Amino acid sequence: MSYNDALMKPTNVGDPNYYHRVVDCQWACPAHTNVPEYIRMIAQGRYTDAYLLNRESNVFPGILGRTCDRPCEPACRRTRVDGKPVAICRLKRVAADNRDEVKHLIPTAPAVKNGKKIGLIGAGPASLTVANDLTPLGYAVTILEKLPRPGGLMRINIPAFRLPEQVLDEEIGYIVDMGVEVRYNSPVDSLKALLDGGEFDAVFVGSGAPKGKELDIPGRHDTDQIFIGIEWLESIHFGHVESVGKRVLIIGVGNTAMDCCRSSKRLGATDVKVIARKTRKYFKASPWELEDAEEEGVEIIENLQPVRFIIENGVLTGMEFDKFRSVETAQGLQQEIIGREILPCDTVVLAIGQDNAFPFIEREIGLEFGKWDMPVVDKTTFMSTRPGVFFGGDAAFGPANIIWAVEHGHQAAISIHNYCQGVPLAERPASGMTLASTKMGLHEWAYSNNYNSAQRQKMAHVELPVRFASMSTEVEKGFTAEQTRAEVERCLNCDMETHFIDALCIECDACIDICPVDCLTITPNADEPDLRTRFAAPAENLDQPLFVSGQLKQTGRVMIKDENVCLHCGLCAERCPTYAWDMRKFMLQIPYAGATVIPLTAV
Repeated sequence: MSYNDALMKPTNVGDPNYYHRVVDCQWACPAHTNVPEYIRMIAQGRYTDAYLLNRESNVFPGILGRTCDRPCEPACRRTRVDGKPVAICRLKRVAADNRDEVKHLIPTAPAVKNGKKIGLIGAGPASLTVANDLTPLGYAVTILEKLPRPGGLMRINIPAFRLPEQVLDEEIGYIVDMGVEVRYNSPVDSLKALLDGGEFDAVFVGSGAPKGKELDIPGRHDTDQIFIGIEWLESIHFGHVESVGKRVLIIGVGNTAMDCCRSSKRLGATDVKVIARKTRKYFKASPWELEDAEEEGVEIIENLQPVRFIIENGVLTGMEFDKFRSVETAQGLQQEIIGREILPCDTVVLAIGQDNAFPFIEREIGLEFGKWDMPVVDKTTFMSTRPGVFFGGDAAFGPANIIWAVEHGHQAAISIHNYCQGVPLAERPASGMTLASTKMGLHEWAYSNNYNSAQRQKMAHVELPVRFASMSTEVEKGFTAEQTRAEVERCLNCDMETHFIDALCIECDACIDICPVDCLTITPNADEPDLRTRFAAPAENLDQPLFVSGQLKQTGRVMIKDENVCLHCGLCAERCPTYAWDMRKFMLQIPYAGATVIPLTAV
């Protein structure tokens, strides 16, 4: 058979990205954490192994197990079965909370350094990840931090009731104790001076997005009871704010707004409202953050836009808003003003977004700035237009989240290593993979392949009076052992791949007959849109790949599979009389700084 535009070519399963994409959670994770494997380790009680596997990619399992934005969960294949993803983030915390001591298992700096010195501006997650990757390679890494303690916005903008200080100190300590020098209370006032000083061979800027957006409407500067969200949270952290008005309005509906409204309740506010311009569909806050806020008695009001602050004799008494009617249309949300509304308040916190601020970077040092006054940064290498100066985290492309900052740090570390070793930055180490059969017997596999109908486990919270009594009482209790046992069984083991060898297929249709979701069929080859209609249930999700075999020797047809709905149950491989189907464990080999991974398939 000759292939042309009208026929699909056989799927290249030797490309690590093919099976990687099938592991939806890992594909969606910016750091590509091996989720199914660490969940199986938890199921086996191997908490320390699960923690260390997490740490290879996401660096902060205990922190992220509490605060991650969870891009893996909306992608989870389980949502296509019963609508609820596996509680991936909370299982990460299970591994962190139940592990043994791991400090002796964390890499440290070698006794002999390689002669290169790296300066990192800011001790946030991006810089800490760079330090984590480069220090074991012999680089002398120095972090310049303006605050007295490390962590950046993880420490000062995420309240302790969500992220306990002990967890921060422990996981950041693993990196600092590798042999990293941290200069606290050392703000960088001039990047030019730092570069001209010649101390460092490369500099990484991980200063975050430290400036909250303003709301310039009448009355803004006529009272001292209007605050910027991230600055206000920082003041709470350092003990500069210990109380708040009884009636508090939070303007904005992102995760920072959720931290502000929940902090208000702990500072004594009794009437806390979050104000959103649009409807809930457009909220930036994570759904679980919204749920936790509402559980604590916070009211979320939609379709209001601030018009002015109401000040009486220098005292803030309320805010006036335009009120909208919102209608969903084919073009998106359409809003029209239908009136005005006044809400009384004693305190207002503005949480409408964050901007980057680079007052310490001179504009004449060969470092270009572009849109929104952001540095021009290469999205692959993370180097700026000034050679040897790299950016990552919020400082690179604007506010995102911790897991993105971690991945930026990994990629920047690769670039810094290349730069210092004279290797072109574009030469990125390749990803690789291993595939290993999980067959242990005629009907036995090295993983739990029975579908479990258990519902997603609900996180238990401490009682409201207890949590409101202190800013540092952690709200989420963590999963119990029983909850953990139930939740790990919900994972569908998407990394256990259905591996097909077309030369062994006798076209008996046994696999097609037994497939519980009708994701297989044998058919004459055609173009992709046509092939997607050939299943009992058409393969309509174009974001998921379509597997196409080579030409089958009996009839010249091809085996096709809709990867979107496969449950990875292994029934096709159990039923196959010729071993054409096998369940093979896929493991992505992720390259980091200093490592060269050669793509290979081990079978």
